[in-house]
Amino acid sequence: MNARDPRAVAAIVASALFMQNLDSSVVATALPAMARDLGEDPVHLSVAITSYLVALCVCIPLSGWVADRFGPRRVFMAAIIVFAGASALVGLAQGLGSLVAARVLQGVGGAMMVPVGRLLLLRRVTKEELLTAMTWLTMPGLLGPVCGPPLGGLLTDAVSWRAVFWLNIPVGLLGLLLVRRFIPEVERQDPGPLDARGLALWGAALAMLMAGLETVGRGIAPAWFTALAFAGGLLLGWLAARHSQAVARPAVDLGLLRVPTFGMPTLAGTVFRAGAGAVPFLLPLSLQLGFGLSAGQSGLVTFASALGAFAMKPLVRPLLRRFGFRAVLGANGLLTVASVAVCAAFGPDWPMALIFLALAAGGLARSLQFTSLNTLSFADVPQQKLAAATAMSGTVQQLSVALGVVLGSLALSVSTHLTGHAVPEPTDFRVAFLAAAAVVLASVPFALRLPRDAGARVSGHRP
Repeated sequence: MNARDPRAVAAIVASALFMQNLDSSVVATALPAMARDLGEDPVHLSVAITSYLVALCVCIPLSGWVADRFGPRRVFMAAIIVFAGASALVGLAQGLGSLVAARVLQGVGGAMMVPVGRLLLLRRVTKEELLTAMTWLTMPGLLGPVCGPPLGGLLTDAVSWRAVFWLNIPVGLLGLLLVRRFIPEVERQDPGPLDARGLALWGAALAMLMAGLETVGRGIAPAWFTALAFAGGLLLGWLAARHSQAVARPAVDLGLLRVPTFGMPTLAGTVFRAGAGAVPFLLPLSLQLGFGLSAGQSGLVTFASALGAFAMKPLVRPLLRRFGFRAVLGANGLLTVASVAVCAAFGPDWPMALIFLALAAGGLARSLQFTSLNTLSFADVPQQKLAAATAMSGTVQQLSVALGVVLGSLALSVSTHLTGHAVPEPTDFRVAFLAAAAVVLASVPFALRLPRDAGARVSGHRP
């Protein structure tokens, strides 16, 4: 294996992405079984997902500084160890408190693992190699969602939900050995002094906002707590933004948003992921609670989305070269809206083969949108700003995924309450899927504001 080949480096770094995606996909599939075992409401147990995502959001801004200070390769290897070790602790959890604590530790490891791994890759490729490198990075990573739902469902039915988290241990060990053997350290850069105040402000703001979103309208916390969390989060966010604009080397560099090909994908991607991110949370619940399928059966159906996403990867480069980022993001955004909305029409009388095909088509559309947004984000970022850009991009991506889980959970809870159902029924899932589709639709106008030649150096498109 040639360590200078960006494809080889991308494939090895993707072991971390594979592990994180595998974990995310098996959690949603195993959620009903986890709830039964721990004596919790399946909808309320979404805290097992959001607690992990909050830890990611809070800690990712630190990842760029830590990578520059101690070296990306060393930090990447340490993060893999933390993530795999925390996965073992999740599998040993005996209550909601210990489960959430282990998930938070997983989030700390994930916050350093994926952004720093991406930084290892970005510092080795030219702009012309960027699309190829990002495709190779995400293709192995998509094996996680492909394998996760069926494997997680089968393990949950045959052994226990705990076994699905122990899968990360051998994957983490393999990734650690490959990084140690084949990826040399890249040159360190001077990160300057740590912006501790900025990190504290942004971390507290994100944590309080997520606490407000997680508890609003669901009866799991007093109304005053939710209102206080929202108010405190907004106030701290405003203070954090002012601080970031006043210091030379902020923890979160808002100046990157002035780069058009970074700012638009960041804003559009946040809205898009918030809507699309509700689907992996809602689908397993709807198939198990609404259709009466087992965890294994629902996993075999929902992995169609990841299979479609995997099949799209070889087509990304030709499509972007032919049509360019603007046209692809605009038209494909509308296709994604349709793919999310059609989930609202699913019912127990639908043939499973037809549901499988619809989910595979949705996976194709979401994969093209995700890869296009991720690649465009780094098309024009200067080399010296890559650490800050990967940290900021990672924070925003994980925050939007957390928003997606909260959106799906909140829409489901509100519909269940208004209809007077004791547990969510198919009509409640229809409301939640339509709400997610509306959010995805709101992301489309952002793409139309791009110039026609946006990212042309990366895509090879000539208007």
